Amino acid sequence: MRSRTVWQALARPDFLLSPWPWRCAGYLLSGVPAGVVVLVVAVVLGVVGGALAPVLIGLPLLAALALGGLPVAALERRRTRLVDARPLTDPHRRPAEAGLWPWVRTRCQERATWRELGYALLFALVLWPLDALAFAFGAGLPVVLIGTPVALATWGDGQEVRVAKLWTVTTWPAAVGSTVLGVLLLAVCCYGLGVIAGARAELARVLLAERASPLDRRVTELASSRVRLVDAFEAERRRIERDLHDGAQQRLVALTMTLGLARLDAPPGPVADRLDTAHREASLALESLRELIQGIHPRVLTDYGLAAAVTDAADRSAVPVDVTMELAGRLPEAVEAAAYFVVCEALANVARHSGANRASVDGGYRVGRLVVEIEDDGVGGARSDGGSGLTGLADRVSVLGGRLALFSPQGGPTRLRVEIPCTPYEPPGNSYGK
Repeated sequence: MRSRTVWQALARPDFLLSPWPWRCAGYLLSGVPAGVVVLVVAVVLGVVGGALAPVLIGLPLLAALALGGLPVAALERRRTRLVDARPLTDPHRRPAEAGLWPWVRTRCQERATWRELGYALLFALVLWPLDALAFAFGAGLPVVLIGTPVALATWGDGQEVRVAKLWTVTTWPAAVGSTVLGVLLLAVCCYGLGVIAGARAELARVLLAERASPLDRRVTELASSRVRLVDAFEAERRRIERDLHDGAQQRLVALTMTLGLARLDAPPGPVADRLDTAHREASLALESLRELIQGIHPRVLTDYGLAAAVTDAADRSAVPVDVTMELAGRLPEAVEAAAYFVVCEALANVARHSGANRASVDGGYRVGRLVVEIEDDGVGGARSDGGSGLTGLADRVSVLGGRLALFSPQGGPTRLRVEIPCTPYEPPGNSYGK
């Protein structure tokens, strides 16, 4: 079984023959230059920024110092992979808007930013000297002992050499004994370096990884389960729509055609009248089934996307509707379905309750979100909890991390806005119905 952390590797009998001692030494050694750079940059930003702060020039430098933990934390998340293959998750959230100022505002409001600043200062003042000290004694001293014969022959002219400035070696047997001692000490120190590197990586994980309390984890789990239920619900709706479209609807079409032909062939009389009545009833049933299928999950939404489905719904509305949808690609199926049914419900309410002469639907993908607004010139006074059917849709939107807002003052106009975070994609191909 392959070890993913240095702690697992330390428990294996082949630790000394594996790459892990080298990885531990590389982890500790790479922390030395990184820590020196962090210390120098922090001192320069602090001193220069503090000196120039009265004339406001130093304020950006002090702001850069406050956010200086971000690149240090990003570097440490990558460095820890040398001794810990487990992913060290980034705790920062994505800003709601694009631009430098929203990014700075979001980062300054996060606790993780200040934890990372504390880690950067700890790294610059304490951790890298400890890394250097551990590497010097754990790897440097054994290597010096192992190289004693070489040093005696090269620098000591075979007469005398001082080992690590601690003792003097004057004979070749003593030099060989120093080498043997160095090999044994190196084997022991490899384990010590593994322990120290593992402890350093655990400290980085504690301070830099995303923190989640049991309640937070429970909330995340519940949110994920709700999203999975929505996806399963949408899949079931599509299956029912497909079964009705390809099964019951086709049989009703065949029945209607058969009754129509029978009516044409039948001589005038009671039988022809009954066939005519049956043909009309079958046509009505077929029309009702088509409306039912459209309400379950419209085929145009699956085949052509949200813009086409909204345009189709607007064409079927009793009130004239202007549609403007700016979508460069397809959106996740659950997002498209939620937005579509919000539009359908809103247009139905416009026709039933608003007294409007005209409505509009404007939508597009803006800064990581699908935004759709439905507005009418009616009398206003609409309420989302007044039996309009929007309450369930609002819950459905919230499951996807979105929000639904209704603005309807007395006298109008009424404006319904839905925002759902999502990422567009280009589907590899549409095989639906083929």
